[in-house]
Amino acid sequence: MEVLDPPAVRRWARLAADALGGARAEIDALNVFPVADGDTGTNLHLTVLSAAEAVEALPDDVDAAVMWQTLSYGALIGARGNSGVIVSQALRGLAEVLKDGADLRAGLLRAATLAREAVARPVEGTVLSVLEAAAQAVQEMPVQEGRAHEVPGQEAAVQEVMGDLAAVARRAAGAARAALRRTPEQLDVLARSGVVDAGGAGLAIILESLERVITGSHSDRYDVPAPTSRISPMTEVGAGYEVMYLLDADDAAVAKLREELDAMGDSLVVVGGEGLWNVHVHVGEAGPAVEAALRAGRPYRIRITYLAERTHRASAGRGVVAVAAGDGIAALFEECGAVVVRRAPGTRPTLPAMLAAIREAGGEVAVLPNDEGAGAVATAAAEIAREDGVVVSVLPTRATVQGLAALAVHDPLRRFDDDVVAMTDAAGHTRHGHLVVADREAVTSAGVCRPGDVLGLIDGDVSVIGGTLEEVATLVVDRMVAGGGELVTLVTGADAPVRLTAHVEAHLRVIRPDVDLVVYDGEQGGYPLLIGVE
Repeated sequence: MEVLDPPAVRRWARLAADALGGARAEIDALNVFPVADGDTGTNLHLTVLSAAEAVEALPDDVDAAVMWQTLSYGALIGARGNSGVIVSQALRGLAEVLKDGADLRAGLLRAATLAREAVARPVEGTVLSVLEAAAQAVQEMPVQEGRAHEVPGQEAAVQEVMGDLAAVARRAAGAARAALRRTPEQLDVLARSGVVDAGGAGLAIILESLERVITGSHSDRYDVPAPTSRISPMTEVGAGYEVMYLLDADDAAVAKLREELDAMGDSLVVVGGEGLWNVHVHVGEAGPAVEAALRAGRPYRIRITYLAERTHRASAGRGVVAVAAGDGIAALFEECGAVVVRRAPGTRPTLPAMLAAIREAGGEVAVLPNDEGAGAVATAAAEIAREDGVVVSVLPTRATVQGLAALAVHDPLRRFDDDVVAMTDAAGHTRHGHLVVADREAVTSAGVCRPGDVLGLIDGDVSVIGGTLEEVATLVVDRMVAGGGELVTLVTGADAPVRLTAHVEAHLRVIRPDVDLVVYDGEQGGYPLLIGVE
């Protein structure tokens, strides 16, 4: 890739959000600075997810300036926690430079500059150090002939020349990873706790995601350094409050606000511009921090978290949220009492839709994402809902048939934890398969497929390639019941032939007459048949 065009920016945002979602728990485990509240991975995921959803809502023909500005805006309004706010400012720096097509090197330099300026009292060995190491490493690369660009906001014109984009991305990601490993040498609390900086670990993943989009790498492994043997106990969360809010105010008022908040507490980060700001601070008393915001402008989306403990409100009923990709599937889940979040085939639900469904479902909620991509969104929404006191458990359902199996054993009269265990067990004992028609030539685990071939997948892997839906359906069912099973569930899609399920049923009567069969009309697009074996 020679240039970060709008489609590439959109892919990067989604890949980074998904990668942070997958590494969320590992990054949370590293979180000891500035307070050991174990949420840095979660906050970074929510921040980048907000940016990804913002750019995904844009039309396909949007220009680069709008794409970058929207990415920056999405991160700003969705930024959470100390590291999330800093990363949102780094994305703003990239956007300021790259919206005009400038070199990635110039963008990283601007990102590092803005991020450091946003922090009232910068500390080395944090996400700032990792970002600056990446920016510095690419500045040292030899340049190639091309266009020169002036970097906005610099005191002197910084001449950046277009070079090898892939080489720059690789250098930045590699330097970030190396700098991350050095963070315990820079910050004593990290060394004593045997961890690298959590925010830096998240930033390294963001830059690695950028590298993979630019180079076309398909690897999905992101390494998060695990804690080592601790020299001393981890830092305890101190008393006080984390206060965050968005603020409509002019630059002069924000400058005064910075001074007031800096005198009140620590971990102060103020990011934004052009009238919209995101403010984060740790203080002993939350009230004065909000009152200062009222004097500066109009604060909203105010979040106050007591750092020493988490509280939960009393349960307001038990509920289940289920994600559905077809009208028939949605109706089936609703008949069973679930609050349904609908998604189009091949897409994932939005964070606001998922969060609204969880809040609607009750005070104790089991979530059935029924798709790997939806699972990351569900986890992010659950974290936000827990701040309101909702008890949420996201079950590891990767397919619709697993969600149906889980919902079948749901019992609202059981203890919530026991109900979650029973539903998880039912989903875990359900193998899932589906049919799909290939739209291009590709190499699969079952061989080479060509356009028009029918692929049969079992537990996410291509197992069978054939010429007709009936042929592949029977072969997939054969393999799925070969290891045992008592119940086969078939969910037909919108384009399924009328006789497809009858063909499978007749085949089952011959090979496994002892197996029960249930057929539903799911009306889902893209997948003519979903198969479950319990």
